[in-house]
Amino acid sequence: MVKIYCKNTGTSREFPEGTTLADMLPSFDFDRPYDILCAKVNYVAQGLKFRAFNSREVEFLDYRTYTGRSAYCRSLCFLLSKAARDLYPGCTLKMRRPIAKGYFCELQKGSPVTSEDVEKIRERMQEIIAGNAPFKRVEASSSDAIELFRKMGYMDKVKLLETGSQIYIRYHTLEGTPDYYYDALVPSAGYLKVWDLSQYEDGMLLRVPDRHTPEKLTIFEPQPKTFEVFRENLRWNALMNLDNVGDVNHACEKGRAGELIQVAEALQEKKVVQIAEEIERRYRCGALRIVLITGPSSSGKTTVTKRLSIQLMACGLRPVSVSTDDYFVNRADTPLLPDGSYDFDNFDTVDHRAMQNDLVKLLDGESVNVPEYNFVTGIREYKGKTLKLDEGTVLLVEGIHALNPALTDRIADAAKFKIFINTIVSISLDDHNSIPTSDNRLLRRIVRDYNNGSFNARQTIRNWPNVRKAEVKWIYPFQETADVLFNSAYLVEFAVLRLHAEQVLATVPRNCPEYSEANRLMKFLSYFMPVSDREIPPTSLLREFVGGSSFKY
Repeated sequence: MVKIYCKNTGTSREFPEGTTLADMLPSFDFDRPYDILCAKVNYVAQGLKFRAFNSREVEFLDYRTYTGRSAYCRSLCFLLSKAARDLYPGCTLKMRRPIAKGYFCELQKGSPVTSEDVEKIRERMQEIIAGNAPFKRVEASSSDAIELFRKMGYMDKVKLLETGSQIYIRYHTLEGTPDYYYDALVPSAGYLKVWDLSQYEDGMLLRVPDRHTPEKLTIFEPQPKTFEVFRENLRWNALMNLDNVGDVNHACEKGRAGELIQVAEALQEKKVVQIAEEIERRYRCGALRIVLITGPSSSGKTTVTKRLSIQLMACGLRPVSVSTDDYFVNRADTPLLPDGSYDFDNFDTVDHRAMQNDLVKLLDGESVNVPEYNFVTGIREYKGKTLKLDEGTVLLVEGIHALNPALTDRIADAAKFKIFINTIVSISLDDHNSIPTSDNRLLRRIVRDYNNGSFNARQTIRNWPNVRKAEVKWIYPFQETADVLFNSAYLVEFAVLRLHAEQVLATVPRNCPEYSEANRLMKFLSYFMPVSDREIPPTSLLREFVGGSSFKY
């Protein structure tokens, strides 16, 4: 017998060795408004078919949790790829990235995707769901799995597994069709009750349930500017014959890591130059006075602002920077989260009235005594720092709330140039496994927090859900209002971060809730061939996080 402690109930029960989590579930009585999709076993994500041969701590999860939601969406991707393959043998389905509150995917079958194609695939998916086909887990040697996927024509998976270090892997089958997913799936297709499939741009959009109310679909939100930035990066990747992690790993094996770093740097600098030249053009026309720069946490706002300042000087302009952070209210006046901790991402954390008053005065040609925030004492201090905008001076305002209209509603729209910085990952693990959109920012933040001595990995991971909630509320609503979107994702970023992040993630104890995310990130990073940062220049955006930057932060 094995003893299982259930975190949902705070009780323990004994079961015969080898009992599955699904068979244990009825023995624990707790409120389950939605289907249990998977579980954490000793803080590691597992499917409900996991068998316990030793005593364990188990937490059952539904869609409202990140782990449960991920298992649901992965399973839905498998269902879609299975249906497409059944209907169009030899086709290639590529799950690209989350966008417009769904997952954008491309169906390459020799002709454009039509509404009829989408309807046929939707109907086939419903057939499989109606039959409640199980997702079966298979354990095999990596060499056998590679040969299996090679015969199926899944060269993306072949390249990924060939460059890995695993001796044995676990893949899944659905109605006899094998596929590889790097984490837990739901038990069967019958669990996939809420979803939709529609045409989107030149592909399809797989829509998923709302994270808070899983019985409803997420509300569709068009993101044309974001999509175009993503498409632009896909075009560059295609020119370099890079589409997924296996491609990048093979390129690094062949000694091309330095070339990939140089191209990534050149592409980012080219974009910064284009933005600077557009700002100069509008400034010379007499309208533009202020540049607003924002983006979510660890998107690289500070470095982009500094590099933009250099290019603006090369255009003959004099940039002056102001940060919204310096206008934080005193810590004692900071809004609080429901748990009583400080809500540093709330719009009211910034004294926006005082800041806008100063911005208006600066644009009117007045001299302004601007504050500096003391993050040690938590007090906004005035130390005699004075700014004045002379002829040829452009005001840059950087911060997470810079694009919030309430911050600059007294300034004419024609005087503003708005930049939104985000990490739009354009490569995927393989055709059916897209990379979670926030993983690179979380890894950046873990490494930077550790290097700065501000937080350890456990603390950063613990706070990340609050950061993400704030981004959804305060930052992302203004993404599509920007004049330009800057993609700070780096082609070989995860390969470089691996050497920095692994040692930091390894410090997270196995007996704490944060270990679940640390373990997932460690597994994710293991797919990337590590690349040294020695060829990354000191002005690189990545230097903001891994250290060695020539900029002062």
